[in-house]
Amino acid sequence: MTVQRKKTRNVLIDPAAIVHPTAQLADGVEIGPYSVIGEDVRIGKETRIGSHCVIEKWTTIGERNHVFQFVSIGAAPQDLGYKGEKTEVVIGDGNVFREFVTVHRATTKQHKKTVIGNGSLLMNYVHVAHDCTLGDDIIMANSATLAGHVSIDSNAIVGGLVAIHQHVRIGAYCIIGGASAVSKDIPPYVMAVGNRAKLYGLNSVGLRRQGFSKDALDEIKRSYNIIFRSSLTLAEAAVTLSRELPDSIHARRFAEFIKGSKRGLARERTKRKGDAENED
Repeated sequence: MTVQRKKTRNVLIDPAAIVHPTAQLADGVEIGPYSVIGEDVRIGKETRIGSHCVIEKWTTIGERNHVFQFVSIGAAPQDLGYKGEKTEVVIGDGNVFREFVTVHRATTKQHKKTVIGNGSLLMNYVHVAHDCTLGDDIIMANSATLAGHVSIDSNAIVGGLVAIHQHVRIGAYCIIGGASAVSKDIPPYVMAVGNRAKLYGLNSVGLRRQGFSKDALDEIKRSYNIIFRSSLTLAEAAVTLSRELPDSIHARRFAEFIKGSKRGLARERTKRKGDAENED
Protein backbone atom coordinates (compact mmCIF):
# COMPACT_ATOMS: atom_id res chain seq x y z
CA MET A 1 0.00 0.00 0.00
CA THR A 2 1.30 3.46 -0.89
CA VAL A 3 0.94 6.11 1.82
CA GLN A 4 0.47 9.66 0.57
CA ARG A 5 2.45 12.24 2.45
CA LYS A 6 1.02 15.65 3.25
CA LYS A 7 2.72 18.42 1.28
CA THR A 8 2.46 22.02 2.51
CA ARG A 9 4.70 24.83 1.23
CA ASN A 10 7.10 22.19 -0.14
CA VAL A 11 7.15 20.52 3.29
CA LEU A 12 6.55 16.76 3.25
CA ILE A 13 4.97 15.36 6.41
CA ASP A 14 4.08 11.71 6.59
CA PRO A 15 0.46 11.27 7.79
CA ALA A 16 1.69 9.05 10.61
CA ALA A 17 3.90 11.86 11.99
CA ILE A 18 2.82 14.26 14.73
CA VAL A 19 3.85 17.91 14.35
CA HIS A 20 2.96 20.46 17.03
CA PRO A 21 1.13 23.50 15.58
CA THR A 22 3.79 25.88 16.94
CA ALA A 23 6.64 24.06 15.17
CA GLN A 24 8.20 26.02 12.30
CA LEU A 25 9.24 23.98 9.27
CA ALA A 26 11.08 25.68 6.41
CA ASP A 27 10.77 24.83 2.70
CA GLY A 28 11.98 21.39 1.72
CA VAL A 29 11.73 19.84 5.18
CA GLU A 30 10.71 16.18 5.27
CA ILE A 31 9.23 14.44 8.32
CA GLY A 32 9.09 10.64 8.26
CA PRO A 33 6.42 8.32 9.64
CA TYR A 34 5.82 8.07 13.38
CA SER A 35 8.14 10.96 14.16
CA VAL A 36 7.09 13.55 16.74
CA ILE A 37 8.00 17.24 16.38
CA GLY A 38 7.38 19.18 19.59
CA GLU A 39 6.29 22.71 20.36
CA ASP A 40 8.49 25.66 19.44
CA VAL A 41 10.77 23.47 17.33
CA ARG A 42 12.35 25.18 14.32
CA ILE A 43 13.73 23.16 11.40
CA GLY A 44 15.63 24.76 8.52
CA LYS A 45 15.43 24.27 4.77
CA GLU A 46 15.87 20.82 3.23
CA THR A 47 16.45 19.05 6.54
CA ARG A 48 15.24 15.46 6.50
CA ILE A 49 13.86 13.81 9.63
CA GLY A 50 13.56 10.03 9.33
CA SER A 51 10.98 7.75 10.86
CA HIS A 52 10.42 7.25 14.59
CA CYS A 53 12.38 10.36 15.61
CA VAL A 54 11.51 12.65 18.51
CA ILE A 55 12.47 16.33 18.32
CA GLU A 56 11.38 17.95 21.56
CA LYS A 57 10.56 21.55 22.43
CA TRP A 58 12.99 24.46 22.26
CA THR A 59 15.12 22.78 19.61
CA THR A 60 16.45 24.64 16.57
CA ILE A 61 17.86 22.63 13.66
CA GLY A 62 19.46 24.39 10.69
CA GLU A 63 19.48 23.59 6.99
CA ARG A 64 20.32 20.40 5.07
CA ASN A 65 20.70 18.16 8.10
CA HIS A 66 19.90 14.46 7.81
CA VAL A 67 18.41 12.89 10.91
CA PHE A 68 18.12 9.13 10.54
CA GLN A 69 15.50 6.93 12.18
CA PHE A 70 15.16 6.55 15.97
CA VAL A 71 17.06 9.75 16.84
CA SER A 72 16.10 11.80 19.92
CA ILE A 73 16.98 15.50 20.03
CA GLY A 74 16.03 18.00 22.71
CA ALA A 75 15.01 15.74 25.58
CA ALA A 76 15.38 17.10 29.09
CA PRO A 77 18.89 16.82 30.57
CA GLN A 78 19.82 13.95 32.85
CA ASP A 79 20.49 16.34 35.71
CA LEU A 80 18.68 16.11 39.04
CA GLY A 81 18.80 19.88 39.43
CA TYR A 82 16.86 20.56 36.25
CA LYS A 83 13.26 21.60 36.96
CA GLY A 84 11.85 22.11 33.50
CA GLU A 85 13.27 25.57 32.82
CA LYS A 86 13.42 26.80 29.23
CA THR A 87 16.76 25.72 27.79
CA GLU A 88 17.71 24.87 24.23
CA VAL A 89 19.40 22.66 21.68
CA VAL A 90 20.82 24.64 18.75
CA ILE A 91 22.12 22.73 15.71
CA GLY A 92 23.73 24.26 12.60
CA ASP A 93 23.72 23.13 8.99
CA GLY A 94 24.73 20.02 7.08
CA ASN A 95 25.06 17.57 9.96
CA VAL A 96 24.29 13.84 9.88
CA PHE A 97 22.75 12.10 12.90
CA ARG A 98 22.74 8.33 12.51
CA GLU A 99 20.47 5.84 14.23
CA PHE A 100 19.81 6.15 17.99
CA VAL A 101 21.79 9.37 18.49
CA THR A 102 20.62 11.33 21.54
CA VAL A 103 21.17 15.05 22.11
CA HIS A 104 19.90 16.60 25.35
CA ARG A 105 18.96 20.20 25.92
CA ALA A 106 20.93 22.28 28.40
CA THR A 107 20.58 22.96 32.08
CA THR A 108 20.54 26.48 33.54
CA LYS A 109 24.09 26.12 34.87
CA GLN A 110 25.99 27.63 31.95
CA HIS A 111 24.69 29.24 28.73
CA LYS A 112 21.34 27.39 28.67
CA LYS A 113 22.23 25.91 25.27
CA THR A 114 23.54 22.62 23.95
CA VAL A 115 25.20 23.57 20.65
CA ILE A 116 26.30 21.56 17.61
CA GLY A 117 27.89 23.45 14.71
CA ASN A 118 28.02 22.57 11.01
CA GLY A 119 29.05 19.61 8.91
CA SER A 120 29.53 16.97 11.61
CA LEU A 121 28.85 13.23 11.53
CA LEU A 122 27.46 11.59 14.66
CA MET A 123 27.36 7.83 14.16
CA ASN A 124 25.07 5.25 15.76
CA TYR A 125 24.34 5.58 19.50
CA VAL A 126 26.38 8.75 20.02
CA HIS A 127 25.24 10.71 23.10
CA VAL A 128 25.66 14.47 23.45
CA ALA A 129 24.73 15.50 26.98
CA HIS A 130 23.45 18.80 28.34
CA ASP A 131 25.46 22.01 27.88
CA CYS A 132 27.93 20.48 25.41
CA THR A 133 29.38 22.64 22.65
CA LEU A 134 30.58 21.07 19.40
CA GLY A 135 32.31 23.00 16.63
CA ASP A 136 32.27 22.19 12.92
CA ASP A 137 33.27 19.12 10.87
CA ILE A 138 33.54 16.78 13.85
CA ILE A 139 33.30 13.00 13.57
CA MET A 140 32.02 10.99 16.52
CA ALA A 141 32.10 7.23 15.91
CA ASN A 142 29.65 4.65 17.20
CA SER A 143 28.69 4.86 20.89
CA ALA A 144 30.98 7.79 21.71
CA THR A 145 29.55 9.47 24.78
CA LEU A 146 29.89 12.99 26.14
CA ALA A 147 29.09 13.93 29.71
CA GLY A 148 27.72 17.39 30.46
CA HIS A 149 29.56 20.62 29.61
CA VAL A 150 32.05 18.96 27.23
CA SER A 151 33.52 21.15 24.48
CA ILE A 152 34.87 19.75 21.20
CA ASP A 153 36.67 22.09 18.82
CA SER A 154 36.31 21.84 15.04
CA ASN A 155 37.74 18.99 12.95
CA ALA A 156 38.27 16.65 15.89
CA ILE A 157 37.65 12.90 15.59
CA VAL A 158 36.31 10.91 18.56
CA GLY A 159 36.60 7.15 18.19
CA GLY A 160 34.00 4.53 18.96
CA LEU A 161 33.10 3.69 22.56
CA VAL A 162 34.97 6.75 23.86
CA ALA A 163 33.67 8.23 27.13
CA ILE A 164 34.51 11.87 27.90
CA HIS A 165 34.25 13.27 31.42
CA GLN A 166 32.19 16.37 32.15
CA HIS A 167 33.81 19.79 31.56
CA VAL A 168 36.58 18.28 29.41
CA ARG A 169 37.69 20.16 26.30
CA ILE A 170 38.81 18.39 23.13
CA GLY A 171 41.12 20.43 20.86
CA ALA A 172 40.86 21.03 17.13
CA TYR A 173 42.23 18.46 14.66
CA CYS A 174 42.97 15.87 17.33
CA ILE A 175 41.97 12.22 17.20
CA ILE A 176 40.95 10.07 20.17
CA GLY A 177 41.34 6.32 19.75
CA GLY A 178 38.47 3.92 20.34
CA ALA A 179 37.44 2.73 23.80
CA SER A 180 39.30 5.57 25.54
CA ALA A 181 38.24 7.19 28.80
CA VAL A 182 39.07 10.89 28.72
CA SER A 183 39.26 12.77 32.01
CA LYS A 184 41.68 15.58 31.08
CA ASP A 185 41.69 18.14 28.28
CA ILE A 186 43.11 16.87 24.98
CA PRO A 187 45.16 19.56 23.18
CA PRO A 188 44.76 20.34 19.48
CA TYR A 189 46.58 18.41 16.75
CA VAL A 190 47.40 15.32 18.86
CA MET A 191 46.61 11.63 19.04
CA ALA A 192 45.26 10.35 22.36
CA VAL A 193 44.16 6.94 23.54
CA GLY A 194 43.77 4.92 26.70
CA ASN A 195 42.06 4.70 30.08
CA ARG A 196 42.84 7.39 31.18
CA ALA A 197 43.77 8.85 27.80
CA LYS A 198 47.42 9.76 27.21
CA LEU A 199 48.99 11.57 24.27
CA TYR A 200 50.78 9.57 21.58
CA GLY A 201 52.34 12.40 19.62
CA LEU A 202 50.84 14.40 16.80
CA ASN A 203 47.98 13.46 14.50
CA SER A 204 50.34 13.95 11.56
CA VAL A 205 48.51 11.72 9.08
CA GLY A 206 45.23 13.46 9.82
CA LEU A 207 46.81 16.89 9.53
CA ARG A 208 48.32 16.06 6.15
CA ARG A 209 44.95 14.78 4.96
CA GLN A 210 43.47 18.12 6.04
CA GLY A 211 45.94 19.90 3.79
CA PHE A 212 48.39 21.29 6.34
CA SER A 213 51.62 22.44 4.69
CA LYS A 214 55.08 21.23 5.68
CA ASP A 215 55.78 24.62 7.29
CA ALA A 216 52.59 24.39 9.33
CA LEU A 217 53.43 20.84 10.41
CA ASP A 218 56.90 21.99 11.46
CA GLU A 219 55.39 24.77 13.58
CA ILE A 220 52.97 22.32 15.19
CA LYS A 221 55.73 19.81 15.94
CA ARG A 222 57.99 22.49 17.41
CA SER A 223 55.11 23.74 19.58
CA TYR A 224 54.36 20.20 20.77
CA ASN A 225 57.98 19.64 21.73
CA ILE A 226 58.11 22.88 23.72
CA ILE A 227 55.00 21.91 25.67
CA PHE A 228 55.48 18.20 26.23
CA ARG A 229 59.15 17.41 25.68
CA SER A 230 60.89 20.16 27.58
CA SER A 231 61.38 20.78 31.28
CA LEU A 232 59.06 23.80 31.19
CA THR A 233 55.86 24.08 33.16
CA LEU A 234 52.73 24.58 31.08
CA ALA A 235 52.64 28.27 32.00
CA GLU A 236 56.27 28.66 30.99
CA ALA A 237 55.63 26.73 27.76
CA ALA A 238 52.81 29.10 26.81
CA VAL A 239 55.13 32.09 27.27
CA THR A 240 57.89 30.36 25.29
CA LEU A 241 55.50 29.66 22.41
CA SER A 242 54.57 33.33 22.23
CA ARG A 243 58.23 34.33 22.23
CA GLU A 244 59.68 31.74 19.83
CA LEU A 245 56.75 31.40 17.41
CA PRO A 246 55.06 34.80 17.60
CA ASP A 247 53.52 34.64 14.14
CA SER A 248 52.31 31.05 14.22
CA ILE A 249 48.55 30.58 14.47
CA HIS A 250 49.22 26.99 15.52
CA ALA A 251 51.49 27.96 18.41
CA ARG A 252 48.87 30.52 19.41
CA ARG A 253 46.18 27.84 19.39
CA PHE A 254 48.30 25.65 21.67
CA ALA A 255 49.00 28.58 24.02
CA GLU A 256 45.36 29.65 24.22
CA PHE A 257 44.28 26.07 24.84
CA ILE A 258 46.74 25.77 27.73
CA LYS A 259 45.57 29.03 29.29
CA GLY A 260 41.92 28.04 28.94
CA SER A 261 42.26 24.55 30.38
CA LYS A 262 40.20 23.97 33.52
CA ARG A 263 40.68 20.24 34.11
CA GLY A 264 44.36 20.15 33.19
CA LEU A 265 45.96 18.67 30.10
CA ALA A 266 46.40 14.99 29.36
CA ARG A 267 50.12 14.27 29.28
CA GLU A 268 52.27 12.31 26.91
CA ARG A 269 52.61 8.60 27.50
CA THR A 270 55.94 7.61 29.02
CA LYS A 271 57.85 5.91 26.25
CA ARG A 272 59.49 2.56 26.67
CA LYS A 273 62.79 1.56 25.19
CA GLY A 274 62.37 0.56 21.56
CA ASP A 275 59.16 2.56 20.97
CA ALA A 276 59.09 4.17 17.57
CA GLU A 277 58.43 7.84 17.01
CA ASN A 278 54.84 8.24 15.91
CA GLU A 279 54.34 11.81 14.79
CA ASP A 280 56.19 11.84 11.46
